[in-house]
Amino acid sequence: MTTPFSRTDFTKNGLTLRAAVGLFAKHDNARVLAGTTVGAVASRLLLGKWSRRDAAAAAVIVGIEPFVEWLIHVNVLHRRPHDRNGRTVDSLLARSHRAHHRDPRDPDLVFIPRPALAPSIAALAVANLAGTRALRPALTGFATAMVSMTTYEWTHFLIHSSYRPRTALYRTIRRTHQLHHFRNENYWFGIITPVSDKVLNTYPEKDEVPASSTAKTLGVPVS
Repeated sequence: MTTPFSRTDFTKNGLTLRAAVGLFAKHDNARVLAGTTVGAVASRLLLGKWSRRDAAAAAVIVGIEPFVEWLIHVNVLHRRPHDRNGRTVDSLLARSHRAHHRDPRDPDLVFIPRPALAPSIAALAVANLAGTRALRPALTGFATAMVSMTTYEWTHFLIHSSYRPRTALYRTIRRTHQLHHFRNENYWFGIITPVSDKVLNTYPEKDEVPASSTAKTLGVPVS
């Protein structure tokens, strides 16, 4: 799917936060995520009857999100093609992510691939229901997960746009993600927060690791 705005819009100098929000809102992913998130939050508010299980469900999602993000980035997005029973297996997510590394400023490649979006949302719903086995805390967890997923998509979009950071946290996130793309793809995997990188020892200083010759290809030659 082609983004409903141009590469020039995405990368032009002087992009404001308001303009970036406007571009993001035009994309189908943003609309799906926003609609699902608002629907989940509103549904949970309507159900009422809050309990400690709701607080626990939300806390678990917030606590594990950086590490789930890290694991997916390392083991799914950076997974190389491999043989299985005589067939080459190469997932859509991995192919799309390699294309993103080859051209980080292409707005078409910044978003989660559309065919993977609905299954990802469904997986979050099923996981929360299976983990809590009760509607209200499951919906609390799902709403929290959707907020996290939307935040991830927005943050990644903003990092790759030409918008210049105004806050210390965003400057840090943007800088480390650029290091991941242009210095060494084996470090700095976090998008929303560097917590997982710091805990899992993938947050070195720039000069502590060598520049990688495979940062753009992720070790897979372009066919």
